[in-house]
Amino acid sequence: MDLRIFTEPQQGASYDTLLTVAQATEALGFDAFFRSDHYVAMGSADGLPGPTDAWITLAGLARETERIKLGTLMTAGTFRLPGVLAIQVAQVDQMSGGRVELGLGAGWFEEEHRAYGIPFPKEKFARLEEQLAIVTGLWGTEVGKTFSYEGTHYQLTDSPALPKPVGGKVPVLIGGHGATRTPRLAAQYADEFNIPFASIEDSERQFGRVRAAAEAVGRRPDDLVYSNALVVCVGRDDAEVARRAAAIGREVDELKANGLAGSPAEVVDKIGRYGEIGASRIYLQLLDLHDLDHLELISAQVQTELS
Repeated sequence: MDLRIFTEPQQGASYDTLLTVAQATEALGFDAFFRSDHYVAMGSADGLPGPTDAWITLAGLARETERIKLGTLMTAGTFRLPGVLAIQVAQVDQMSGGRVELGLGAGWFEEEHRAYGIPFPKEKFARLEEQLAIVTGLWGTEVGKTFSYEGTHYQLTDSPALPKPVGGKVPVLIGGHGATRTPRLAAQYADEFNIPFASIEDSERQFGRVRAAAEAVGRRPDDLVYSNALVVCVGRDDAEVARRAAAIGREVDELKANGLAGSPAEVVDKIGRYGEIGASRIYLQLLDLHDLDHLELISAQVQTELS
């Protein structure tokens, strides 16, 4: 089971804080550092000192880390034109030596679009489908040839389709709870399917839909990685769990029901149950980015048991 660290910087984090967490992620043996792609804090968080851009952050981290994978859960399709996004991601991949992965979603948080003057189109899913076709098409075009695309929302004419990612292609993550269109897109474009904040039962059901969609388009279902994203809150004893839950404004019982919370043994057991239904990778949503002791505990007593 791969364990990856997943952060929500819009809730309040500077680049220096993210760098500290990313370097700790690498030093403690985790597989990857991922971040959300949002510009406005959610809930009661003040968001100070203000938002950081996902791909600018990852570009910096690409030069400050050596081993861990770097990526987004999920880049908002509404934030960037697909041709520009393909350039940005390929460049950051080159800067990291081929360690980048792209999670791409339709975008959903209307408030942040209003706050920063970003258009919020009514039809987002059809745009996402065209974005996936364009980004993967640009990367897949042979050097020396051009790429054109005529869609409803985007048109590209004789693009040089450069630059290229280090390995020719960056792994693409698609995720969500949608019962029909999401599995179809994952089957067509994804290297990994991720379901965020879902129960074991809902995850198993959605993984089954994606596997069926893969078979329908002639892919082997096992060619995809299946993963979960879940909030994490681990403590050596009940008091430590309660303290960490309070620090992120959550209740212990709720975290145990909907995430990975409790003692290291409890968390190892629950991750094992996700593994039984097909998950091979877990993104640990770490909400208190100043509690590095939390990361050290997860590394020493959860990750070690799972490996």
